[in-house]
Amino acid sequence: MNFRQLDLNLLRVLCAVYRYGSVTEAGHHLALSQPATSNALARLRAALDDELFVRSPSGLHPTRKAQRIVPSVIEQLRLLENTVSCHEAFEPASSQVHWRLSLSDLGEMMFLPALAQVLRSQSPGSHVSNVAVAATQISAALDAHEVDLAIGILDANRGPYASELLFQENFVAVTASAWRPRNWRGANRLSAQQLATASLAVASPAATFHGIVDLMLTKLRLNERIVLRARHYGALPELVTRTDLLAIVPQMYAHSLAPRYDIRVWDLPKVGTSYDVHMLWHQTASLDPAHQWLRGVVRQLFQRTPPGPDRKVQ
Repeated sequence: MNFRQLDLNLLRVLCAVYRYGSVTEAGHHLALSQPATSNALARLRAALDDELFVRSPSGLHPTRKAQRIVPSVIEQLRLLENTVSCHEAFEPASSQVHWRLSLSDLGEMMFLPALAQVLRSQSPGSHVSNVAVAATQISAALDAHEVDLAIGILDANRGPYASELLFQENFVAVTASAWRPRNWRGANRLSAQQLATASLAVASPAATFHGIVDLMLTKLRLNERIVLRARHYGALPELVTRTDLLAIVPQMYAHSLAPRYDIRVWDLPKVGTSYDVHMLWHQTASLDPAHQWLRGVVRQLFQRTPPGPDRKVQ
């Protein structure tokens, strides 16, 4: 292979197909058509004199050569981008950077409007996409540079990642305003015994989700009280106002609903009802001026903890 003749853009296709095991999915995340992605893969196969990927029941499976070279290519592309950009001044007003975020459906509702407002004001030429990668795939997406910044209930316990705590949040319950628990005495806090007589609704989004509500209900021995599971938090307000269901949601979300829906907010027993919300990124982006600016915007908008230095997740 003559490396001088290799189109380096093809390497991004190589990494994306390796990551997703699908030409269609790789093209989607690179904003390429399926024929263009297939053509790029064919050129790669010819240039590297290897099939690179073979079909299997679970998708495209990398050959031994692809398994050997792609992890190094991913890292080298990250280093190359960081080398080129880290010393450049960033001017948000004239920038046309495309930010790729990973937010859950709830994160999209709670974070994206305020973030978009700042970006439209301070960096009107920039673009934002919410990739919404599943929590278990965040590390791989950061490695492949498919996500610039993830915000949510995230825990990367190893690897070249950095994170910063934004705030600690609590879960609460929301019901129709007329709903009352058994043996109610006027308090806004529900006991485990009162929850045990309620019919519960929960949301289980895939992106940046770690099953915290299920763990909490397991501790309270209330999993059997779940009668409805929704994929998105957005369905819950209508569900509770039209039924006798009690939905468990983050406090920030509950407070955003109160002015718009006829609901009542209840505190829950303090058993695993709190969690940390972090922003997470690849450590190679830590010194990039554009990325620093974006993190500063997120910090200014959402951080409710004393500011501290970025820290590498151990």
